[in-house]
Amino acid sequence: MSDRTEFRDLASPDALRETLAGLDLAGDREVVALDDARDRVLAERVDAGIDVPGFDRAAMDGYAVRARDTFGASETDPVTLAYAGSVHAGERPDVDLEPGDAVEISTGAVVPETADAVVMVERTSEVDRGDGDDGGGGNDANADGSGARAVEVRTAVAPGEHVMAAGADIAAGQRALGPGTLVTPREVGLLSALGVDRVPVRARPEVAVVSTGDELVPPGDELDHGAGEIHDVNTHAIAAGVRDAGGDPVVYEHVGDDEAAMAATVEAAADECDLVLTSGSTSASAMDVVYRVVEERGERLLHGVAVKPGKPTLVGTIDGTAYVGLPGYPVSALSIFRTFVAPRIRDAAARPPARTATVNATMATRERAEEGRLRLVPVGLVDDGDGDLLAYPVDKGSGATTTLTAADGVVPVDPDTNYVDADAAVTVQLFSPSVRPPRVLVVGEDDPTLSRALDDVAAPRYLAAGSRAGRRSRRDGVADAAALAGPDADAALDRDDDGVLGSWERTWGLVVPEGNPAGLSGLPSLVDDDVRFANRDTESGLRARFDAALDDLAADRDETRDALTDDVSGYELATRGHESPARRVADGAVDAGLGLESTADRLDLDFVRLGTDHVVVVAAADRRGKPGVAALERALDSGAR
Repeated sequence: MSDRTEFRDLASPDALRETLAGLDLAGDREVVALDDARDRVLAERVDAGIDVPGFDRAAMDGYAVRARDTFGASETDPVTLAYAGSVHAGERPDVDLEPGDAVEISTGAVVPETADAVVMVERTSEVDRGDGDDGGGGNDANADGSGARAVEVRTAVAPGEHVMAAGADIAAGQRALGPGTLVTPREVGLLSALGVDRVPVRARPEVAVVSTGDELVPPGDELDHGAGEIHDVNTHAIAAGVRDAGGDPVVYEHVGDDEAAMAATVEAAADECDLVLTSGSTSASAMDVVYRVVEERGERLLHGVAVKPGKPTLVGTIDGTAYVGLPGYPVSALSIFRTFVAPRIRDAAARPPARTATVNATMATRERAEEGRLRLVPVGLVDDGDGDLLAYPVDKGSGATTTLTAADGVVPVDPDTNYVDADAAVTVQLFSPSVRPPRVLVVGEDDPTLSRALDDVAAPRYLAAGSRAGRRSRRDGVADAAALAGPDADAALDRDDDGVLGSWERTWGLVVPEGNPAGLSGLPSLVDDDVRFANRDTESGLRARFDAALDDLAADRDETRDALTDDVSGYELATRGHESPARRVADGAVDAGLGLESTADRLDLDFVRLGTDHVVVVAAADRRGKPGVAALERALDSGAR
């Protein structure tokens, strides 16, 4: 009998939130250097220990005076005061201000004790007392000769004018910052002014990040594709999410599906951290052992949640430490983390809730849902020809990491909803408040020339889903422009479509190993010889061009295409990227692959020419006026290809 645990009663999203809220993630208090306090949260109140400023400070350049000495002064009837010296910022005043005196002063300088106001320099003029003006000052002859100078004041000032009194910014004993304050550069400035160089802050929750699975290989290491190895995505993506939420990620080396090794790792993590986050090994399979580790060494609180993606989420404790098991597929893991776990980490770190942003949009195409589960549908955004916002589904499955980078947010679909219809009004929860729709959305053929041209366009988005997908996307009013190849490109050129932004020719055929060891000479030898072949997917215009050539060969032989393709080993081996078949050739997995001459040259492979093909980029009729479409047309015309 299979050792298997089945999901029966799935917890609701609200139950998941409540369970996470019950976990103890509270961090302790710690003291950090001022320069390390940015983006931390104060653990306690900070009171001012000094007056800021600690002295009466000049608020501008001018002259420190006794306000009563300027009474009645005006532009037409100025008052002349004796020049009694100067004081600059950062120095102690060494002049005595007597009735009728004025002291030159710089912004930020200490106001002499006997002065009570500052006259701005623009309302004064220095005059030579040798002109017969006896002034009225008390310092008639200073040792430095300043007594020969005088200041003409053309405005009256009130006591305290242009003077920042000691403690005017903040006075000693006053509350400066309260506990729970997020320290930003502004708070760093205030703490600096108060002379605080050690700051009490809430300790960040230490979050263990452990990815599981025998198939995982760290980025940078070589992969054995034949053994099903993949790069470890979750460790790095989840650690970045923990850091963004205010936690301190503690990354552990990923572990395989060995229960003893997994138990040792999660036990060590539980002993050292406030929260243990694993990804993978949580589904209902005999190979998925994390839930057994949790049951044996802690408490399983929840396993299975009515959310898509993210059904196998596991929550519990290990030796009293909070534990969350995320699904293994990156889209599922990051969706559950972002929606449910990150807010809990922020709360434990005393961080304010993340700034969220939503936009209203219209669903571009009909999207099926799964009744009984909350579905988080990844969507991209695009401005239509009228300036309205469209949302289009972007979902390559939970195992595709590009789903999240190609999307701008998610549309939550209620469990009791079977589908979201085209033209339905939806609310999109953006991944970030900074998300903006692309300036131009191109959908269609995967082509290296187009990729290079898009490098010269600001903020484009290119969904290389194939010519057929591009044609549908343009027809449905989603794409700003479609990249068409094969027969679709021929049709666009034949009808002289006025939406054409650019076109170019490419040489296609069979990519073969250096030296062409199988001796392929053309399409007949591919069909007749015993060779292994890698094809393109049926969405590709190049695949359509290849199939058309097979149709011609079949007609010449009075056979059907199916009869020919039955003799091509690997005809059904469809690959998505324009380089994919060539890379299989380079790896020695096949003897020939459908591809471009430019690809063969780039990968130092040989090439058997079968024909030429066109790629045409065609704008949607209502999008020609978009600035991004115009920028794409310029890039295609500029010779970037």
